Amino acid sequence: MLLKVGSRELELGGPHLTELRDSNDLLHDTEALRTRIQEDGYLLLRGFHDREQVLKARRAVLEKMNKLGKLDRDTILEEGIMADGSKSLFLGGTNEDLPELLNVLNGDHIMGFFDRLFGEQSLTYQYKWLRAVGKGDYTGAHYDIVYMGRGTHNLYTAWSPIDDVDYAKGGLAICLDSHRFEELKQSYGSKDSDRDGIGHYTDDPLVITNKYGGRWATTEFQAGDVLIFGMFLMHCSLENTTNQYRISVDTRYQSSLEKIDERWSGKKPRGHFKDAAAQ
Repeated sequence: MLLKVGSRELELGGPHLTELRDSNDLLHDTEALRTRIQEDGYLLLRGFHDREQVLKARRAVLEKMNKLGKLDRDTILEEGIMADGSKSLFLGGTNEDLPELLNVLNGDHIMGFFDRLFGEQSLTYQYKWLRAVGKGDYTGAHYDIVYMGRGTHNLYTAWSPIDDVDYAKGGLAICLDSHRFEELKQSYGSKDSDRDGIGHYTDDPLVITNKYGGRWATTEFQAGDVLIFGMFLMHCSLENTTNQYRISVDTRYQSSLEKIDERWSGKKPRGHFKDAAAQ
């Protein structure tokens, strides 16, 4: 099966693309989870979130999108069909108007998980990166550190599909072993998006693996799954080849005792800005 990973078609099961493995068998062994994420660079946990809560959040997001005129009005809301002329939609922010979503992302279940993983009280950034990715779009390969590196680097991304996401809808893909690419971490990984005006590293996933090694991995996801990884794991997304929006959200978690990147925290996070003082 050929999949569109970034701008490149790769064969699943071929030399460049394989399947992600889940870590559900380790879910009740915190030390084993710590070892796994250090070794693999990621944790895929199937059914981590309550599926019904996630689907409730999805409906709330779709209702918001419908009010914005982004959905085809002649189809069922839950199908998330794109309106003619609509494109991808970024709904990043505190999402206070979506309490159903915040119940999933800020709830006791996930906060307790990160309390155990860090071994101390955790916190989550108030800013949430909520996206509705439309047909023909994908996210280029990047390290998250370039976007949120002004606080602790001991920070995790939790990518949650707010939907069932098959290969056609275009879920996340990661570059295995890229958390060990020291040359890349010291070069691209030392940049700051606001200070240096830099974003994605490349749209072509083979640019990375041909130079540094590794192999790409992806899977199909269901509402309730979560993919957790650190700031120095290269990742991108598959292209959405359907006429349905792929809804997902990135949330960040760290120890409450470590430095916070203040762009993304507080009641009204500032977000990205051109910071002349940081030049």
